[in-house]
Amino acid sequence: MFKIVIPARYASTRLPGKPLIEMAGKPMLQWVYGRALACQAREVLIATDDERIERVARQFGAEVVMTAVDHVSGTDRIAEVANLRGWADDEVVVNLQGDEPSMPAELISQVAQLLLADPEADIATLATPIRDREEYFDPNAVKVVTDGSGRALYFSRAPIPWIRDGVAEEGRDLGLARRHLGLYAYRVASLRRLSSLPPAPMEQAEKLEQLRALFNGMKILVGEAARRPGPDVNTLADLAGAEAALKEDLPSVCD
Repeated sequence: MFKIVIPARYASTRLPGKPLIEMAGKPMLQWVYGRALACQAREVLIATDDERIERVARQFGAEVVMTAVDHVSGTDRIAEVANLRGWADDEVVVNLQGDEPSMPAELISQVAQLLLADPEADIATLATPIRDREEYFDPNAVKVVTDGSGRALYFSRAPIPWIRDGVAEEGRDLGLARRHLGLYAYRVASLRRLSSLPPAPMEQAEKLEQLRALFNGMKILVGEAARRPGPDVNTLADLAGAEAALKEDLPSVCD
């Protein structure tokens, strides 16, 4: 079994108050919470430093843990929750980001099971095939490459691996690249270690926290997602697509 923590902050740079934005009649955070409940996890918590988020989350029945205001990432916030709750080092916790209202419940369970199946791994995450040239060259679509056993070699906003002879107009030859999904499962011992480490140079360059784990020799497993999730929400322009995805996938969401 595993736990789920949903880190949620109000002060988003691109879309302030994002977790509380209404989508299809509910706050975005409530949709995310419903996805978590559908996974039959041992425990589902929302971690925040904002009283507005706490108040709304408690209104729809969520258990909330208030955390420090100075966390720079969701990973740090979840590490504080693990410490506050006294979780054992071998517990598995899934980081379900609060701006993923269309994340299928089956993927949340999948990433947890991937980590549970490999006692040597520190972190597990998922990826999907790159669909086309546009996605391959999009810096907002994080790419990941792995070794033959599925262990992450590198994550980048750049198109990796670089195809020396060029990418065909129709997007073939992209089979080596996969798009990383921002969904993680951690062993609590690894979570604590990661949170205690200083930022890595390549992490600071790419603005990708998972590179801190690789820089320090941690093992990240990357599984092939059972299905492609709907869009996350980073800007107001993303809302329409995310709402459409919700309406298409309502049966998999628990109230």
